[in-house]
Amino acid sequence: MATAATVIDGKAIAQEIRHEIAGEVKELYEKHAKVPGLAVVIVGSRKDSQSYVSMKRKACAEVGIRSFDIDLPEEISEAEVIAKVHEFNANPDVHGMLVQLPLPKHINEEKVLNEICIEKDVDGFHPLNIGKLAMKGREPLFQPCTPKGCLELLSRSGIGIKGKRAVVVGRSNIVGLPVALLLIKADATVTVVHSHTRDSENIIREADIVIAASGQAMMIKGDWIKPGAAVIDVGTNAVDDPSRKSGYRLVGDVDFDGASKVAGWITPVPGGVGPMTIAMLLRNALDGAKRKIMQ
Repeated sequence: MATAATVIDGKAIAQEIRHEIAGEVKELYEKHAKVPGLAVVIVGSRKDSQSYVSMKRKACAEVGIRSFDIDLPEEISEAEVIAKVHEFNANPDVHGMLVQLPLPKHINEEKVLNEICIEKDVDGFHPLNIGKLAMKGREPLFQPCTPKGCLELLSRSGIGIKGKRAVVVGRSNIVGLPVALLLIKADATVTVVHSHTRDSENIIREADIVIAASGQAMMIKGDWIKPGAAVIDVGTNAVDDPSRKSGYRLVGDVDFDGASKVAGWITPVPGGVGPMTIAMLLRNALDGAKRKIMQ
């Protein structure tokens, strides 16, 4: 049976957004002789964090955003990490800052993130930003990048959210919770499914929009999807694949082959939500710079 779903090309949409950002950065420089600055603090040498940071660096260079990066050793003290955060808070050329997570076990993540000045919180995880996201009639300075990217994919694919039934699978602070709040802000009727939900299969079957962020490989089966639904798959899971040189391949939280026969729209993994996260980070850094420079 042929694929029924339109595959949403996150790579192409992210490229389009980067192109728009590059134009706005150029305009900002021509008018104010300043460019946005994005700082990244990375602690330790986790391969995934390192590769993500190098992708960010490349993306910044591509759109004309200035990078400020600092690599700190694994054994650094919490106080020293906080001191670096304060340095970037005080630097007027830095308009956005993020601390790459996870941090080593001996460092309290919440404590470090709370030290980031809210005007530079491009990850959107400061309690005041999340608090405003949760409140009616309030707008956070920044929305978290991956959830913002999910909604951008829906909007640029012409998928309306207002009045639709949306089911978010997963309730993490990074994706599940904020994406549910963004969907509520966009007037969807939202249900969050998690590890203690009973009958999650039937709840997911009622959804016009499914945002899958459970972190479990291919947990959501094709026959759980309502015909014509939009499926945004945030999951990135490595599964063994002896036919690949690496010995593994990446899959989402949704069984793509099964779901794409039923859904109206679906994002692939890789090439769906992933590229959008960095595009939204660049957008947040630009917005932070505009607020500061054009005050």
